[in-house]
Amino acid sequence: MTNGIGLFDLTGECALITGSSQGIGFALARGLAQAGAKVVLNGRDETKLKSAAETLRGEGLSIDELAFDATDHSAVRTAVDHYEKENGPVGILVNNAGMQFRTELQDFPADKFAELLNTNIATVFNVGQACARHMIERGRGKIINIASVQTSLARPSIAPYTATKGAVGNLTKGMATDWAKFGIQCNAIAPGYFDTPLNAALVADPEFSAWLEKRTPAGRWGNVEELVGACIFLSSQASSFVNGHTLYVDGGITASL
Repeated sequence: MTNGIGLFDLTGECALITGSSQGIGFALARGLAQAGAKVVLNGRDETKLKSAAETLRGEGLSIDELAFDATDHSAVRTAVDHYEKENGPVGILVNNAGMQFRTELQDFPADKFAELLNTNIATVFNVGQACARHMIERGRGKIINIASVQTSLARPSIAPYTATKGAVGNLTKGMATDWAKFGIQCNAIAPGYFDTPLNAALVADPEFSAWLEKRTPAGRWGNVEELVGACIFLSSQASSFVNGHTLYVDGGITASL
């Protein structure tokens, strides 16, 4: 096994990141590419995807694009199978696609509840399964699911979102339980409160930001670049015996009352 810093080198690896045209997914794409991986950006909006890819290629990074709807099981499998056939193996998958919708639970629309389940949970199953089929054949692979502090904590107005992220944490354990024997490590990263497009309304709310700064031991919002180290660790040889784990990157919010 490689020693020291070489354990984190991703040279020669290929990483598919869902929902990577902006926010956390885009930051992780840049970080994994800077660590040596070829990164495959994914999203439904081909214009946004192309723009994100051009930005990263302009930085000298190795980037491919693969547009598909991660909620469509058949489309996911077709896209992943075709990419593997034409371009070679995807050794790292980051399941990052997700959405948020906020309102009091008694008024929560049923259609939005169903959309949250499909976007935040089904995508992890769909893309995870499609990639794992190939990883199993090769006897190696890394799957990283993006969970949340809401994997273990609740907050008013986002109960369905909390349910979906709890499911992501448990699906991660299930993936590890089924697939570790095939040489696949399946883990999750649980971000705290980060300044992203998904949290734009909260970032813009002075009252919420003040509350968050008091509630979080680090005393601030997280920056998306601060998730990169955890993702490189879970994508690399350094985590070869880490499986079914959820790594909280949250400024200490889940450690403190």
